Amino acid sequence: MFETIVALATPALKSALAIIRVSGDDCFDVVSKCFSKDIRNIKERTCLIGNIVDNNQIIDEVVINVYKGPKSFTGEDLVEIMCHGSMLIANQIIELLLSNGARYATNGEFSSRAFLHQKIDLVQAEAINDLINSTTNEAKNLSLLSLSGETSSLIAPLKEKLAYLVSLIEVNIDFPEYEDIEIANKQIVVQTCDDINSDIEKLIKDGEKALIVKEGLKVAIVGKPNVGKSSLLNALIGEDKAIVTDIAGTTRDVVEGDVNLKGIVLHLLDTAGIRDAHDKVESIGVDKSKESIAKADLVIVVLDGSSTLDKEDEMILNITKDSNRIIVYNKSDKTNKKEDGNLYISALNKNISPLVNEIYKRVGLTDEVFKTPSLNNVRQLGLLKNAYNSLQQAKEDALMDLSIDLVDISIMHAYNSILEILGENNQGDLTKEIFSHFCVGK
Repeated sequence: MFETIVALATPALKSALAIIRVSGDDCFDVVSKCFSKDIRNIKERTCLIGNIVDNNQIIDEVVINVYKGPKSFTGEDLVEIMCHGSMLIANQIIELLLSNGARYATNGEFSSRAFLHQKIDLVQAEAINDLINSTTNEAKNLSLLSLSGETSSLIAPLKEKLAYLVSLIEVNIDFPEYEDIEIANKQIVVQTCDDINSDIEKLIKDGEKALIVKEGLKVAIVGKPNVGKSSLLNALIGEDKAIVTDIAGTTRDVVEGDVNLKGIVLHLLDTAGIRDAHDKVESIGVDKSKESIAKADLVIVVLDGSSTLDKEDEMILNITKDSNRIIVYNKSDKTNKKEDGNLYISALNKNISPLVNEIYKRVGLTDEVFKTPSLNNVRQLGLLKNAYNSLQQAKEDALMDLSIDLVDISIMHAYNSILEILGENNQGDLTKEIFSHFCVGK
């Protein structure tokens, strides 16, 4: 039995309307106790106008949407109460529902119940949260693809191929006396593992690109003092967020700003100029700059294009040599000497398009990424990588001529990882898979 739960579905702010969601086995009974109309015998989706009443005292006139399970978001009986958007009113209604037998919902419990009632899978459940937290249209569209089930459908071919291989191995182990069964030999295992891992590789590649669209990139802007790092951050975000002066060492701490670059959010970090600082405060800022380099997905190394490189520049280039970096020469407006192959900009004059184009190129995204369903969060990608590694292990075990039951262990690990992406488990009997592919009982 699922307890009736209640929670505010809209932000806890004053607004024109507020929506209170109620769901559970006793949902209709709980709401009927305080609604001016009895909804306990409703059999289909219905919209009603009435009053929420507490001991004959009207709390508010409301509109309620009544959903008869399983035709609801949660798969249970569900009611949405639309009241006036005063938090006083909303809280009074919630308190009344709690006193009539409901309990307050925990975080994500409505979506959790939708998952438990198989209205959505785990990928779709995660997409709901991603959709709410989207900061760009591109990220929103990727979340909608997952919510619609298109992303989950990418798993179906992997499940089918792995289920076939597992059932083939199981039937060879359990029914060795049947001569008409296809033999689960080394060649079949190796070929199937390679085929599946080829599909998984593509899914991982697409997912990592989509993860950038969804979560953005951490970009550290580094260089020695007074090369124009703060001017560059201001030019990228389109506002004067960082202080710009001719005095070297003005930036003492990491200054942050976000910018939407053609659908990709860059989390920009303007760092303190890196040099051998003797000032204690500036020295702390330099240490923070080095930490930012280590954490960044992309490092923009800013050099002064109007002067020759010095020891401080060489030090910064050495510190960032193992980073994913773009080297850019600033102050192009102050020099006519430009070497082929170098990237020149003028941050102060907002002439930074060469750098913007290079960032976009370096990220390696095409318009197709924004339209392609993908498994694009850390959990999903981690499970894909687990499945890939398990199948690589199964392939190696097969090539070493280990017994088929030992090879099957790694294949089952891969199968379970794939099922876990959707929130499925492997407690079900494989008998259906076996009999759908083999005639073992003739």
